[in-house]
Amino acid sequence: MKRIAVIGAGSWGIALALQAARAGAMVQLWARNPAARLPNGAMPRLADHPLPESITVTDSLVMDADMVLSVVPMKYFASVLKDVRTSAPVVLCCKGVEPDSLRFPLDILHDTRPDLNGAILSGPNFAHEVADGLPAAAVIAAAQAGLARSLADLLGTPRFRLYDSIDTAGVQLGGAAKNVIAIAAGATIGAGLGENARAALVTRGLAEISRLAEALGGQAVTMAGLAGVGDLLLTCTGGSSRNYRVGLALGQGSTLQQTSETLGGGVAEGIATAGALAALARRKGVSVPVIDAVTDLVEGRADLETVMNCLLMRPAGPEAHF
Repeated sequence: MKRIAVIGAGSWGIALALQAARAGAMVQLWARNPAARLPNGAMPRLADHPLPESITVTDSLVMDADMVLSVVPMKYFASVLKDVRTSAPVVLCCKGVEPDSLRFPLDILHDTRPDLNGAILSGPNFAHEVADGLPAAAVIAAAQAGLARSLADLLGTPRFRLYDSIDTAGVQLGGAAKNVIAIAAGATIGAGLGENARAALVTRGLAEISRLAEALGGQAVTMAGLAGVGDLLLTCTGGSSRNYRVGLALGQGSTLQQTSETLGGGVAEGIATAGALAALARRKGVSVPVIDAVTDLVEGRADLETVMNCLLMRPAGPEAHF
């Protein structure tokens, strides 16, 4: 029988553990506090989803598995990774860029654990829908030929379709940047600017992500897939998106602190990611006005009206060049 380990018992980690069980695996789910399991057999972050017997909750990072899914937030990722004992490929399920080093998740894995093969999982997925077993799709990217496909075959099912890719740079960028654009999309609706404005902003945001992907060694075509426009569409329109809700509240006049306090322990990754992506774009000489605007907003350098006016007053020109 196949064995899959999951590091992290937040909503996404639990959802992926449930999916691994549906795929026929024996699952080891690492939690900081295994004793927090509820009387109904569920974990607190998805309290209405009792875990089947095929999922063992543990605080051991010794993982005898065919694949390991790391579902730890970016800020804790490296410290947890150092203590993992496994020889299995590690699939990284966090999205973002480390603010200080500007490293993506696979960079951190390679620097911290060069002994392990790595891949990245990304796509348009809300944890509660995957936990419910509703139809969904995602992409796994790995640089090694054939690795992504073999990992996708371990985890995938007909209702959780997993595609494979070798464009690790593009898949990682898409997963990180969509959170930033989602803040802008939410702010657009919160400020009452309308659906036309949101559609225009998301489209121009996608153009920025595509330019930056190519500058980072990725493929612009990846941005037309699940890790690009798919994830962007969900995050910029879905009411369950934490980043969209942050932008919505900012557009309605809340402060960033007030907005963050309403997330109930969740993380809006776009807040920390915006500045890192803006710095990467400057390093590569890529124009990213929407990402820059979100960075100025969340870092307190400009208010919402100022950043909106800056975007609206930009000169127009041929679409392919702007």
